[in-house]
Amino acid sequence: MRSLTPGRLVLLALLSNHASPISAASNMVPDFEVKLILNATAVLDPTNSYKLKPSVLSAFSMPTTVTKMNVQFLDTNTKTIYNAGWSPRIRKTEGESGFELTYKKRYPVTSTIDAALTTANSEGFDSTDTDWDAQIEWGYSQKTLSISRKKSATKSGYSGMDLPNQSDSRSMLIEKAPDRFEDWDGNNWGTDLLASSRIYGPVLAKRSIGTWSGLEVYIEVWPIKDIAGTGIEYIVEASFKTGSLSVASTKSSDLQSFLEGFGWFLAGDSLKTGLIMDRY
Repeated sequence: MRSLTPGRLVLLALLSNHASPISAASNMVPDFEVKLILNATAVLDPTNSYKLKPSVLSAFSMPTTVTKMNVQFLDTNTKTIYNAGWSPRIRKTEGESGFELTYKKRYPVTSTIDAALTTANSEGFDSTDTDWDAQIEWGYSQKTLSISRKKSATKSGYSGMDLPNQSDSRSMLIEKAPDRFEDWDGNNWGTDLLASSRIYGPVLAKRSIGTWSGLEVYIEVWPIKDIAGTGIEYIVEASFKTGSLSVASTKSSDLQSFLEGFGWFLAGDSLKTGLIMDRY
């Protein structure tokens, strides 16, 4: 029998150590948010500050009170961050103290939801990322996987629905930036871009909360600059959240039919962030 030299023993040890491949972490498990667009002309009252008409409030058992949300995004003039699939956002919600910072990465669902989750996994987002939330944004004809991380921040000198100015917005988002965003395309990629960013927005939206078919439903009214930049285009979005793929699929169709029955449905996808990035 041929003797085993020290070199062969080392080689056998290395082969033994790598005999069983390391299993990769599984994909993230998303929840679902169905978003459908309503015809603003049909559901808003221009004689009453473009509030939802009483018939809409009644159909969803909504009160007349609303919650205000002031929102802005930060990016460079060339939208380098957005074009890489990221959206750093600052939001001030009525009744809440401080500011909510969100770092969101988007993956279009071009074939299947699982394929989008696998793509995200290949870029480092997997089931071990418990600080990040995965969600399928389920629109009329498009679906998007969004993976987001939320932080909070406070800053003196602001009151009510005020959002921070450009300098303070940069500082907040840089200070709280998670490593995944910061080093996405090289060391300090995200924070270096934020250091030369500007504000896109703000947009002061209003949310009404009601119920439909056993689900909590939001209807949000977003007054966004029109394409000419001289007026306002109202984007009205109805949405609900669920942890079930089958509920998202079934109830999305049911809600569309419900809205069509009143003449309120508008065929199209909710692209609020894209509109803000294009028009501000």
